[in-house]
Amino acid sequence: MLPTFASNKIALFLRVVAPDPRLPREYLGRDMMKHLKFWIFLWVTSASWGIVNGQIGAGNFAGNVPKVADVGAARLPATIAPVKAPFPMPAFKKPVFPALTINIHDKGAREGAMVTKVIQAAIDEAAAKKGGTVVIPRGIWKTGRISLKSNVNLHVSEGAELHFSPEIEDYLPAVFTRNEGVELMSLGALIYANGQENIAVTGNGKLVGPPDGPVRKRYMNVNVIEKVVPADKPVHERVYEGKDGGFIFPPMFISPINCKKVYIEGITLENTPFWNVVPVYCDHVVIRGITVRSVGIPRGDGIDIESSRNVLIEYCTLSCGDDCFTIKAGRGDDGIRVNKPTENVVIRHCLAREGHGGITCGSETAGMIRNVYVHDCVFDDTDTGLRFKTRRSRAGGGDNLTYERIRMILRGDAVKFDMLGSRQYVGELADRLPARPVDKLTPGYRNITARNIIVEKARTFIDITGIPESPATNLLIENADVHARTAFKASDALGVTVRNASLTVTDSLLRGLDIRNVLFEEVVFKTPQKRIWMDVEGENSKNIRFNECLPAKPEGWE
Repeated sequence: MLPTFASNKIALFLRVVAPDPRLPREYLGRDMMKHLKFWIFLWVTSASWGIVNGQIGAGNFAGNVPKVADVGAARLPATIAPVKAPFPMPAFKKPVFPALTINIHDKGAREGAMVTKVIQAAIDEAAAKKGGTVVIPRGIWKTGRISLKSNVNLHVSEGAELHFSPEIEDYLPAVFTRNEGVELMSLGALIYANGQENIAVTGNGKLVGPPDGPVRKRYMNVNVIEKVVPADKPVHERVYEGKDGGFIFPPMFISPINCKKVYIEGITLENTPFWNVVPVYCDHVVIRGITVRSVGIPRGDGIDIESSRNVLIEYCTLSCGDDCFTIKAGRGDDGIRVNKPTENVVIRHCLAREGHGGITCGSETAGMIRNVYVHDCVFDDTDTGLRFKTRRSRAGGGDNLTYERIRMILRGDAVKFDMLGSRQYVGELADRLPARPVDKLTPGYRNITARNIIVEKARTFIDITGIPESPATNLLIENADVHARTAFKASDALGVTVRNASLTVTDSLLRGLDIRNVLFEEVVFKTPQKRIWMDVEGENSKNIRFNECLPAKPEGWE
């Protein structure tokens, strides 16, 4: 049965095709095609959406959007399926390592003792013999920093747990790393690699971060990093190793830097001191089937891709104290100096649970984030779904970002642009006005597409805070079934299209400040009042249109 609005239009169509002979002749020629065109649109959209009694039914794209049980580490297949993306991507396959296998127990490792030297010696031996696998057997093992080497697979067996030390000395000497998008010398990572090729961390074992101790207590946490690490200071002089009462920059959990062919599969990570899995300046990275648990840990991001390219992330389950899946590319002046983008990233069949963002770009954007494709994922109980962050001083931005077949059950907003930030981090640059001159540090987001989206619960469907001199540009959302409190609020946006959408909201007011070229097309607004209103402010606001919507347009809209 078609909804009432459809039935009414069909009745009108029948009047046109079999008109009352008393109608003026000019009516037939002038209006028949108009009504016929609308009826055809209505018939097509009703059939393709599967509308029943005003609801989007299972006969449309919704049947292809995954549910929680369809994604995540529990669904990891044995092989890597071909990657299909809207930009060129290399073929990915599991790495092959030489037959050499070294079990650390056979090399003298004993539970209860620190085994850092045994693990590192086994890795060095395997690398010297042209590669192999170092096995961490079942048991609980204590270690400091581990450095991976080319052609070596660190395999953490099922039932094995690697527990990392809380002491700063177990992660010295300081190594080259990047912290919050700024290059420096500090502890690096619990599992680290620099300049290596064909490396892996695999297995169904568990990695457990440091307990309370100096690594967690003596890190820089009193200021923003730009005020602590001067951009004009040579990197080799930016040394933070905690000596003489000084602070450190907290180590990441797993962070290869300047590496090629990185493979991480199956492991579980818990209690990280900082971001969890962070490839930096890497090429050809596969992360699949891992589980991250860092809820309650500040800055406990799940997976951060930092100025890397050709990356596949699939079938991962992340529950985090900060953003879950994150794309970054350096920060401010230091990021511009390095000038390395993150590009060609595919994230598929993944599950984000608790966390600030399901998939977040930024806020470190200096080298540019481009060619990102996220599909067939579920964000269940995250704060935000699709999140785009930057700041006036961060530079770069994002371009050509595509999201398809995403299901979201959220505490906060479904699609959120936060491009100004707060005074705590960027001072007066967080103030929207006055508009600033565009310079090398001005970031921007553009050309973003999200289609076949189901939002089961959210605070706001679209929430855009752009920058007056660099508005969020060219956002397309089509084929969406949304349940939220508020449908749309935006400031400083240029080119926003919402097409083929059902928006069930309790707030009937759409809000805009200095927004241009905004189109709602074939959108059904379902509100308690069965009406919508639009509050538009700003002298730059113009060309806001409603085409074939229900209601047809906001109350009082000209």
